[in-house]
Amino acid sequence: MNFYLILGLEQDASPADIERAYRRLSRRYHPGVNPGDRAAEAMFRQITEAYETLSDPSRRRQYDDGAAPAGETAPATTLQFTEFDFSVSARGAQAATFTELFAEVLHPVPGFGTVRQEAGADIHATLTIDFAASIRGVERQIVVTRQVPCGQCRGAGHTTVVEARCTLCKGSGAVRWARGHMVFSKPCPGCGGTGRQSVQRCGACNATGRTVRGEAVAVVVPPGTVDDAQLRIPELGHAGYYGGRTGDLYVTVKVHPHPVFRRQGDTLSCVVPLAVHEAVLGARIDVPTLDGPVKLRIPPGTQNGQRFRIPGRGVAGQNGGSGDLLVDVSLVLPAGIDERSRELMREFGERNPADVRKQLFEDARQA
Repeated sequence: MNFYLILGLEQDASPADIERAYRRLSRRYHPGVNPGDRAAEAMFRQITEAYETLSDPSRRRQYDDGAAPAGETAPATTLQFTEFDFSVSARGAQAATFTELFAEVLHPVPGFGTVRQEAGADIHATLTIDFAASIRGVERQIVVTRQVPCGQCRGAGHTTVVEARCTLCKGSGAVRWARGHMVFSKPCPGCGGTGRQSVQRCGACNATGRTVRGEAVAVVVPPGTVDDAQLRIPELGHAGYYGGRTGDLYVTVKVHPHPVFRRQGDTLSCVVPLAVHEAVLGARIDVPTLDGPVKLRIPPGTQNGQRFRIPGRGVAGQNGGSGDLLVDVSLVLPAGIDERSRELMREFGERNPADVRKQLFEDARQA
């Protein structure tokens, strides 16, 4: 990577220029400002690496002479040992080690033609829908901010210009550097050894090949989607660097809870109030479903909390068919009763003297 291009600077930039460029770009791409944006994190790492190299005079000199940072590879280049330069001291602190002699060979700086493609980061978003929409399916639009290929340079990071002398090698086509008394030379990475340049850094995207754009995206939520389901929309994430693969958009679906129904897979459940006389005598009651009320037969002697199953009134399955609706009845006492009702209840108790708590105490003794 070209550290000057990353910071938007020319090679003769002053230390103050480097400091200003770093502060400006680090504020823009800092992970704290772009939470969850992996593309911004990657850009922030590159900005930091460029600043750490160019702000250090020794490392910058080594970089300008043709050495790339550790860990980066580039195509092989031709190195020539040209001459001895005895005007430079080769003793003490100026003496070159074996590693220094060949640092530029092992880590050459790539030019415009050797930039590395990188895949774009994925984008994560959240969509909230109501319970009925999750059951039947729905299409919603969300707005995402994504990095797209730069329209000016078409994602290349540079634009074609009238051919001119290369600013890196000053038109010589080669870069030279000295290690101790030894002088080395190799083809210029900025122009490929031609001494001429026909491309320049794209100012619209700061040579990254990408710009930021907000756009509306249609999200199709299939029928039967559950809470926290994740939908993948291919190639609607951030664009890759220099033609790299575009990331994907992942949408997490949040479903509002329903005031009546609870869901477990394709099965729905609900609680239906039941009057005392309905539980004792039996009845046919209306029960709510997703498609409107249906009749449910309550047999005489129904107990509080007893469960009934209504087949096919749950959630439509992915492979056809539908789940069931489970109905739990809850006995509800009347809010107020008159004297005649009390007399009837006393008579009812006298006619049914069974001890309803007998089994409870027997179980307690056996435990």
